[in-house]
Amino acid sequence: MPPNTTASTGQQPGKSGRKKGRGARLIVFVLVLAIIGGVAYGAYWSISTVRASFPQTKGSITLDGLSGPVDVKRDGYGIPQVYASSDEDLFMAQGFVQAQDRFYEMDVRRHMTSGRLSEMFGKSQVDNDEFLRTLGWDRIAREEYDSKLSDETKTYLQAYAKGVNAYLEGKDGEDISLEYAALGFTNDYKPAKWTPVDSVSWLKAMAWDLRGNMEDEIDRALMTSRLGPQQIAELYPQYPYSRNKAIVQEGQYDELTGAWTQGDSGTGTDTGTGTGTEGSTGGVGTDPSGTDPLGTSTGSTDALQTQLGGLYGLLEDLPTAVGVNGNGIGSNSWVVGGAHTISGKPLLANDPHLSASLPSVWYQMGLHCRSVSEKCQYDVAGYTFAGLPGVIIGHNQDISWGMTNSGVDVTDLYLEKLTGEGYQYDGKVVPFTTREETIKVAGGASKRIVVRETNNGPLLSDRDDELVKVGKKATVDTAAPDRGDGYGIALRWTALEAGTTMDAVFAMNKAADWDDFRAAAALFEVPSQNLVYADTDNNIGYTLPGKIPTRAKNHDGSIPAPGWDAKYRWTGYIEQDELPYEYNPERGYIVTANQAVVGKDYPYTLTTDWGYGTRSQRITDLIESKIKGDGKISTDDMRQMQMDNSSEIAKLLVPQLLKIDVGDKDVRAAQKLLEGWDYTQDADSAAAAYFNSVWRNILKLSFGNKLPKELRVKGQCLWVDPVNTTGPADEVEKVRECGQRDAEQAQPDGGDRWFEVVRNLMDDKDSDWWTTPRSGTRPPASANRDDLFKRALIDARWELTAKLGKDIDTWSWGRLHRLFLKNQTLGTSGPGFVQYVLNRGPWKLSGGEATVNATGWNAAGGFGVVWVPSMRMVVNLDNLDKSQWINLTGASGHAYNAHYVDQTDKWANGELLPWAFTDKAVDDSTSDTLVLKP
Repeated sequence: MPPNTTASTGQQPGKSGRKKGRGARLIVFVLVLAIIGGVAYGAYWSISTVRASFPQTKGSITLDGLSGPVDVKRDGYGIPQVYASSDEDLFMAQGFVQAQDRFYEMDVRRHMTSGRLSEMFGKSQVDNDEFLRTLGWDRIAREEYDSKLSDETKTYLQAYAKGVNAYLEGKDGEDISLEYAALGFTNDYKPAKWTPVDSVSWLKAMAWDLRGNMEDEIDRALMTSRLGPQQIAELYPQYPYSRNKAIVQEGQYDELTGAWTQGDSGTGTDTGTGTGTEGSTGGVGTDPSGTDPLGTSTGSTDALQTQLGGLYGLLEDLPTAVGVNGNGIGSNSWVVGGAHTISGKPLLANDPHLSASLPSVWYQMGLHCRSVSEKCQYDVAGYTFAGLPGVIIGHNQDISWGMTNSGVDVTDLYLEKLTGEGYQYDGKVVPFTTREETIKVAGGASKRIVVRETNNGPLLSDRDDELVKVGKKATVDTAAPDRGDGYGIALRWTALEAGTTMDAVFAMNKAADWDDFRAAAALFEVPSQNLVYADTDNNIGYTLPGKIPTRAKNHDGSIPAPGWDAKYRWTGYIEQDELPYEYNPERGYIVTANQAVVGKDYPYTLTTDWGYGTRSQRITDLIESKIKGDGKISTDDMRQMQMDNSSEIAKLLVPQLLKIDVGDKDVRAAQKLLEGWDYTQDADSAAAAYFNSVWRNILKLSFGNKLPKELRVKGQCLWVDPVNTTGPADEVEKVRECGQRDAEQAQPDGGDRWFEVVRNLMDDKDSDWWTTPRSGTRPPASANRDDLFKRALIDARWELTAKLGKDIDTWSWGRLHRLFLKNQTLGTSGPGFVQYVLNRGPWKLSGGEATVNATGWNAAGGFGVVWVPSMRMVVNLDNLDKSQWINLTGASGHAYNAHYVDQTDKWANGELLPWAFTDKAVDDSTSDTLVLKP
């Protein structure tokens, strides 16, 4: 029976970057037909469809399966706090409420994770589905559910699914969301029931977007077509330990016991080979013997470039799940102990940096047992994902926790020697593991594919014609097997093995102390995250969980490896008690912002590609400056730190830029904007606008124009010397090469790796990187650093003149640096009417790349906002009701609902909302109450 509605909704309509690719194109013909239909059904669209799916938030609803009544209390922003008397009722109600607000989003996500987007959107999604079926997220999630997860977790997942299905029962598409009405014009798609595996699969999507250094692994190999090993090493410099602190500073690895312990500093010194070998945290990443196992630095690498370029194309086209497909993802989280706070108890801040989406990837919620007992164990609030029970980041009555991406390397690409019967391994031919997948296509015929796997993982090269070409041409060393019919590429990834992360979510939600939290974190296998901790007993901590592979000393995971050679196989996984952690460090605070976790004395290679610590060190400096002289930090101090806009690269470059004699009065007028600038990137700052344009042009001139076409922006063309040419340069006929990468993924992206590259070159004024050739009628070629800086100052002046006008008094960073929020399916392309209905923006933002307020932009592609602090929170462990939070958008996924984007203005301005937690505080903030009855 459908739910029995006994009161009507209390809601009224309110006022109110995602890259291109297959995931963004979601069949324009659907939209066209939707608009045609909209002309005929104008009244239907404007009244019935827009409002039909708004959730009921007052009165009562009867749900079969509840054992007792559940109260759903929403505040003025529509954020729900759920109160129940049993665990099963609590999670059933969570499923029902999230489906009320976000079911369309949940449905798209589960079709993505299971490789079934074509069932909703037609043939344009077949390539994406083929790739996702090859990865097999849904298959691994089912294995986790069947064999890995605890009975308790399964019970909660079943209860959650029951709640979602209670919402769906008796509803047509237009009753669920406006988007289904648009889809209904072209196909007869009907949402299916929710299953527990649908929830588990979403964790795989989260892991994919936080998977580590796969893009860097590809980029390093692609660079070999135009750059030598030393040049590549200069573009991947060592982590600057002497300047930017690692996360863990007061712990050490005991080689005798094989365990990590609290103790003296384990940070290490700024020494090492610089080659990305065992124990290093940067560099180009070659075999310690000095050889390249694939021969990629020694000659004809055209095929490898083609194959890896094709793979990157596949990665670009996949729909964004949580982030920008692993590229540029970061986060801030830090905790300050009570000795340094006004309240005398810890403060914990977190703001994960992910790609902007509408609705936000996060869903704010409180889950409360009326009385915590064995029957009902939870009293927790925070951020979760629509489609997933429990809370991912937040606090309960005793502890709080935050997350940042650790960046550890849990993926490796393997070049495989294929034959008709299988693949070569250790001198023998091994049969493939195969499975057949059938892809159903809305409005078309189904398609069957065969997925082949080696002992390293699925063959990604089976999914794209470009990926096949490498085996026909690729140069490898003399020990490699004969190329025969070619080589393929396989992926080894920890998330393709069944794990227990869903168990970890519930265990963290009810953890009462540090020991409970550490035990819960040990279950958090994929993705590996930096976890910061604080509790009401005045303790703070950090732990690195995750299933992290160990590799032989000849392989550090920084470049693709030969799959036929057993010495490049993973050797195991780091034991949990060997992973770094810190508890109540003497300094009284812990900062994680994607920097190095540990120093070089740690015996395992966690990654060769940390973030370079620009944000983490800035946060550390802000904390130190506040507590110096026994100063105390407040909740609002933490908020202000989250909004810090200071540009570290500007501090380095501006003093040199001001020394350049530009001559031209218009360029000089722009240059003068930098005089007296405090390096903060406020939205109304003309200096920030000009500096960031100068920075963009410095990168383009010195590095971008020297990179291979596979890394440059699609459509941007250069006349270059052909690869592998010989003879005098003036006798070589140049060829025209056009970039091939999406603007939001191209290089140089301008992040803090490029900060470090430029910093290392600043004193070498005559480095080849600073030279540029003459191009047509452009100014003369630069021969040194100052020449190139002058050229960048000039180019930036005319770039901003074209974009913002000649009058520099009208310039501002926010006019360039804008955020558009787009519905991630029907709002990304197609007729303007649908985009107008579903999308919002723009917002003029402050902040920038590698600032604490990390409103990221890609310097190769433009100034638009690519990723953002997807939420912000500050938890006060002295009084949880004094905690504060904000989301990027709002609670609702329904266009024109009052809570669609009602938090975005405050988010853009750096404001936080009160975060009620205790019964009284929640009651005081409640606007609507809905009772779910059995």
